[in-house]
Amino acid sequence: MTKKAFITGITGQDGSYLTELLLAQGYEVHGAVRRTSTLERSRLAHLYADPAVYNQRLFLHYADLDDPTTLRRVLIKIGPRELYHLAGQSHVGLSFEIPETTCEFTAMGTLRLLEILRDLPEPPRFFHATSSEIFGKPEQSPQTEHTPMAPINPYGCAKAFATQLVRVYRASYGLFAVNGILYNHESPRRGENFVTRKICRAAATIKAGRQDKLKLGDISAQRDWGHARDYVRGMWLALQHPTSDDYIFATGKLHSVQDVLEQAFAAVDMDWRDHVETDPGLMRPAEPLQLVGDASKARSVLRWTPQATFAELIREMTLSELQSQ
Repeated sequence: MTKKAFITGITGQDGSYLTELLLAQGYEVHGAVRRTSTLERSRLAHLYADPAVYNQRLFLHYADLDDPTTLRRVLIKIGPRELYHLAGQSHVGLSFEIPETTCEFTAMGTLRLLEILRDLPEPPRFFHATSSEIFGKPEQSPQTEHTPMAPINPYGCAKAFATQLVRVYRASYGLFAVNGILYNHESPRRGENFVTRKICRAAATIKAGRQDKLKLGDISAQRDWGHARDYVRGMWLALQHPTSDDYIFATGKLHSVQDVLEQAFAAVDMDWRDHVETDPGLMRPAEPLQLVGDASKARSVLRWTPQATFAELIREMTLSELQSQ
């Protein structure tokens, strides 16, 4: 029998890569999409164009995290074996501007899904994409699955709430529920408001002569950056394991925004220092310190390991931008 999977956030970066992975594994893939006035689903465009895939093995359903009745109806109709919950407002800086929306979809949306699952006669295995932002300013580095949560921004607070609820529902109701604590992961499909994509696009645009300067905030800020394609493979592996648990997915290596600049501009044979200016208005109210993950558990239990290097990731993103100029 063909395995069925349901994905919230299917049109996002992670959702598109996960869809490709599951289709390659022979799954029938279903995704929730919001009914809006615009249809921005470019990350899945290549799958829409394939008549052997779209509406044959890939199906989209109008459903939203603030509409549990519709979600319940769709899940009952489909009967998926696996549910990957990737949807939510995931931009840290933006969460300071729209904290209520962030908490509504990221925190309460997860609770609504868990409530639906506990009522289903055969609940699917559930993967919740959580974030390193739950750790905020951690007292230990690198972080493990046992590092205390101490978020310092609205997005981190919402994710901490959802992460703890997944643990509660797993212990209290016996759900196969996994928290995947994902550190920053990028790709050419990353949203344009994220700093890595902003830098890679600027490098390509400046190379093409269509831009001269790039304004950034704190370029000394560091992150543990990996490739989204590697991280969705970890999601899938987590739901194939006999038991559910929490896992950190990270590279274990810190890189600064300046490192991104160096790699991106090197990919187009330019010196970033000739084109970058500091803008105090782009500084965040609070920055996490030393967010770097220890993925030893995922490596040993799931046999997961990241494959793309940081340099390969930034080069891929920059050259992809250059091709679109």
